[in-house]
Amino acid sequence: MAQLSKDLQRYFFEDVPDDTLTLADVLELAGTRLFGFLFCLLALPSALPVPAAGYSIPFGLVMLLLAVQFMLGCRSPWLPGWIMYRLIALSRMQTFVKAGIPWIQRIERFSKPRLSPVCNSRPGRALLGCAIALMAVFMMIPIPGTNTLPAMGIFIIGFGLLDDDGAISLAGLLLSLIAAIFVLSILYALFMGGTLLVSAPI
Repeated sequence: MAQLSKDLQRYFFEDVPDDTLTLADVLELAGTRLFGFLFCLLALPSALPVPAAGYSIPFGLVMLLLAVQFMLGCRSPWLPGWIMYRLIALSRMQTFVKAGIPWIQRIERFSKPRLSPVCNSRPGRALLGCAIALMAVFMMIPIPGTNTLPAMGIFIIGFGLLDDDGAISLAGLLLSLIAAIFVLSILYALFMGGTLLVSAPI
């Protein structure tokens, strides 16, 4: 059973590192669960009902890069050094982790290894990777309300990858579909509104 909540609690609040940390430091927690762990951790700030200004675009870019590697079947992720070793304020991450742990614990209650091909087969990885990549692009759109649902979709897919739980990853895929419909509807409404404004007589 996944114990992401315990790992995060221990690292960010018990075995407290310095006032700043890097992504490379945090990855020591993940072991062999690197892709799932990264998707969960990077999506968490935007998936929560707490202010996360400034995180959606850079974290979205990183997750887009990771999604491509995941689809290609890479067993471990690669990120450039300026991302891996960029300093992150511990206090900001503690805010997100503290808010996220109760939600993570709810998922952990019924998470277990099942439907393994969803997470491990080539078609499954391709499908999940495409969904994550699309959600990462939506996260980077600078329009209020367009990043929370996509980030939640990524987080739930990533959680399924952590515990080899294909059922949870499929739930994340369904949420990603809902998020896509929602975001595309907003973009369509904005486009149509702009078109009407431009074509309106002066």
